[in-house]
Amino acid sequence: MIHIKSRGRALAACRRFTAPLLLGLGALAAAPVPAQDAPARAAAEGRPQQLPTVQLNAGMHLIRAMVAQAPLERQIGLMYRREMAPNDGMLFIFEDRSQQCFWMKNTLLPLSAAFVADDGTVVNIADMQPLSEASHCSAKPVRYVLEMHQGWFAKRGIQAGSKLGGSPFR
Repeated sequence: MIHIKSRGRALAACRRFTAPLLLGLGALAAAPVPAQDAPARAAAEGRPQQLPTVQLNAGMHLIRAMVAQAPLERQIGLMYRREMAPNDGMLFIFEDRSQQCFWMKNTLLPLSAAFVADDGTVVNIADMQPLSEASHCSAKPVRYVLEMHQGWFAKRGIQAGSKLGGSPFR
């Protein structure tokens, strides 16, 4: 226990200890938000998240897919996005194979989801309506789901049994 005899000394001691503490807290508040918090910040602000991309292919058709790998990235997915380039999409990567189910809460674009096996084989495709909470699930356990504009797969003749290519499927 520290005993300080006068009030003036107590105040000076308090200033000596709290000033560095307050400066440190100020630096923490001004520090940039870590990258893993970016999806949470985007969702809180009601704006689309921006994630790293990977190039995939469906035969001769090239796909630029954002990669949603962390739980929060997968949860947010393509929410709040008002537009997307014709060959852009999002690849969801899960740690384990299991039945994956998707819905369209806060998602403004009509999408098709291809549920994809580890080797790139499309298991099934589901068309999903904007803002719907209806569940669309994989026909068997998968680790990958690729969302594209609704009808993108059908227009290119891609269906269950078709193969997707790219680094995630090697």
